[in-house]
Amino acid sequence: MPRILWQKKSSLSPNILYYMRVVLDEDLSRSLGATLEQLDYEILDIRDHGLRGKSDKEIFEFAQEQKAMLFSGDLGFANILTFPLGSHFGIAILRFPNEMLTNIVNDTVASLMKKISEEDFKGNLIIFSPARMRIRRP
Repeated sequence: MPRILWQKKSSLSPNILYYMRVVLDEDLSRSLGATLEQLDYEILDIRDHGLRGKSDKEIFEFAQEQKAMLFSGDLGFANILTFPLGSHFGIAILRFPNEMLTNIVNDTVASLMKKISEEDFKGNLIIFSPARMRIRRP
């Protein structure tokens, strides 16, 4: 079962649950998606949704429609003027050397993901790198 992102209660639907979803950009390996699935995240790979080669804006809009965090290696998504903090479900940028083995990148991201909560994502920009993780909040 996917991780619960947050719970929303209303008079019409008292117990609607939302789950952690991740949109995986095409510049990241599919194996990262498999790694995140093992941590109970629901993965939406843009390559499986007809979005390969689409603009950053279109990828971002898809992530928002899906109520999902966006994972990418594209620094364009780190531009807080284009993608303002607090206006999305979370953006994670992976900054790893090209020479780093994919399994090491995946293991590092998985290890860092275990250290943060769902609340650390919503509206924030998170930068993952080999040595650390930085969270920029609104």
